[in-house]
Amino acid sequence: MSIADDTVAAGPARSAVPGAPRADMPGASRAATTGAARFWPGGLVVAGLWLAAAAGTALWPEVERAPYTDELAALMGLVAAAVAVVALAGPKPGGPFLSGLSGKVRHAGPWLAVLALVFAAWEIVTAKLGLLPTPFFVPPQGLVEVYLDDWPRLGESLLASLFLLASGYLFGAVAGFATGVAIGWSKAAGYWVHPVLRLVGPLPATAWLPLAFFLFPTSGSASTFLVALATGFPVTVLTWSGIASVNRDFYDIARTLGASERFLILKVAIPAALPSVFVGLFMGLGASFAVLVVAEMLGVKAGLGWYLQWAQGWAAYANMYAALLVMALMCSGLVTVLFRLRDRTLSWQKGLVRW
Repeated sequence: MSIADDTVAAGPARSAVPGAPRADMPGASRAATTGAARFWPGGLVVAGLWLAAAAGTALWPEVERAPYTDELAALMGLVAAAVAVVALAGPKPGGPFLSGLSGKVRHAGPWLAVLALVFAAWEIVTAKLGLLPTPFFVPPQGLVEVYLDDWPRLGESLLASLFLLASGYLFGAVAGFATGVAIGWSKAAGYWVHPVLRLVGPLPATAWLPLAFFLFPTSGSASTFLVALATGFPVTVLTWSGIASVNRDFYDIARTLGASERFLILKVAIPAALPSVFVGLFMGLGASFAVLVVAEMLGVKAGLGWYLQWAQGWAAYANMYAALLVMALMCSGLVTVLFRLRDRTLSWQKGLVRW
């Protein structure tokens, strides 16, 4: 009789470790599966890529010594350490916040690997080999230098842009929403406003730059008007479309129950039109971003558009790239906030469109 036959004849083997679950116990396979799921091998690969990028940044000699090389290498090492901790800690390290953060890091694993390779290649072709011409192409250390040394001016510009965008977007969204409701509900309002909307609305807001700076007393107020104008047209059209497309049976049922005109507008028409309203808000937000940069380049004394123009004038391309990155993060963050508001308001459509 062979060794395998002896094992079968003898029955289930006892565990060599006291207290360890036997192979024939019901929870043994589940425990083994859970233990395997806790480990994330791909995370160690991603951490290794970031660690290699950090080592190359710190140890490979540069064509021309760039500031903050050690700081950049330390930052890359921190990313590698964080990914390694997530890889070893498992999907549920403790607490809903940490569990959610761990899940997001695991989900972004492929992108983190690509970013490590991109940063390494960027560092090699700029700082290490000097293959790309300066000052048009800067190494990653250049952005770190801008964020550490010029953060007061960049932060002031960011706050100025946020204030200008928020004020113009708020005015444009409110005016566009009210106008869209009026056109969609009232035939008289549609008769008088619709022709003006068809004539003025399709024009780009930047075409009104000379007139806006002439009519308004300050460049800030003129820029706010331009942002509001860019926001108002899509919000008006989509709100009007939403109000006009509401099922007429809703109105008939509400009137049968004794609903007033005000109730029909506030409780029937507007809630039913909210999906279209949010589409208009998203379109208005995208249009306001483009107008914001142009408006800030023509007269205002602070803002990301002004900062871009200033950096380009002084050939400070590192500052320009740093401002572009800040602007991209700002725009993405505001779109995310609007998506969260949409998901909270239109809970039945949550997850239909994700950002």
